[in-house]
Amino acid sequence: MIGEITAVDPNQPVVILGGFLITEEAYQPMAKWLTERGVVDVQVVNVSRFDWLLTSWSFGWRRVLDRVDELVKQLQPKSPSNQITLIGHSSGGVMLRLYLSDQAFEGRRYGGASRVNRLISLGSPHQAVRATPLRAMVDRCFPGCHEPGVDYVAIAADLPLESTNASAFSRRSAKSSYRAIAGAVDVRGDGLVPVESALLRNARQLTLQDTAHGGLFGSTTYFTEERLEQWWEFANGGI
Repeated sequence: MIGEITAVDPNQPVVILGGFLITEEAYQPMAKWLTERGVVDVQVVNVSRFDWLLTSWSFGWRRVLDRVDELVKQLQPKSPSNQITLIGHSSGGVMLRLYLSDQAFEGRRYGGASRVNRLISLGSPHQAVRATPLRAMVDRCFPGCHEPGVDYVAIAADLPLESTNASAFSRRSAKSSYRAIAGAVDVRGDGLVPVESALLRNARQLTLQDTAHGGLFGSTTYFTEERLEQWWEFANGGI
């Protein structure tokens, strides 16, 4: 529930799953930043653009989630709490909600909530008027904060399209993206994902101001150091 913080060691290992068509190297600066602030170990799931294209099908999701599972199990012995923090950007945050469940998916039962006690999502399209079939399945089968032992933290962003931070690409494409996800163009968002979609129901929620979905959408993003400090402090109870 909102406002209830599960006891989480801020220094326990972190596994990062990125967004659609974004490869591992884009998240290495964030991994380095977290390590410098005391996190025991940070690993980014290696997902190629080809791997992402395969996520149009359920077997493609399994390929990615198998890699998440491997890293979680690899890092768990290093954890002082025996638990792991997951960070998911964009589509990655939606996929990680499925990983937490012990329900069968493509012949696997991940049961990630037995090893993970925090999920932080960054600009993830959790709720959508029109979603891909697999994203819609996640929200139908695992609505809101589905696993009671997990601290769900949902980070959204509000990027004014007139801001100097907004890229020309955002100005051209944001409204069509918002219409596709939220069914309306006059909504706030990060240039790709509307705020109302990124704020997972019943999660602890934070909306960053003047922040873009990623480098294609603006110069200041969820991974810019100032924004990293803001949402990481919030996740750990500092705001």
